[in-house]
Amino acid sequence: MKLKFNIKYFTAFVILFVVEVLIAIFLKGGFIRHTFGDFLIVVMLYALIKAFTSIDNIKIALSVLVFAYTIEFLQLANLLDFLNMKGNRLATLILGSHFSIGDLMAYTLGAFCSVCIDKKQSNMT
Repeated sequence: MKLKFNIKYFTAFVILFVVEVLIAIFLKGGFIRHTFGDFLIVVMLYALIKAFTSIDNIKIALSVLVFAYTIEFLQLANLLDFLNMKGNRLATLILGSHFSIGDLMAYTLGAFCSVCIDKKQSNMT
């Protein structure tokens, strides 16, 4: 793995991070909070890794997807209860509180779109 800073991906990460924070602060429910936010988190993590490495796009997308799936399945196993953090708002926000097939679909779509956008941009240059 070669470390290489990329301002374009870092800027995308920062913008997506700000959007995610705004969604978390101002939206308490609905499609954007529960589904689009999950889609964006995968894109955001993809951009973060691309900002500092030159790893293959597919490998990054699959790694982020496995990470997101792992967190989602840990929700199924009641991770917050196990860690005695059920009432912790930040832990609930980061780790989630309940398993959802819809979240898995949003993560998958986010990973797929990340690779597609990258591929389209590399074909344009």
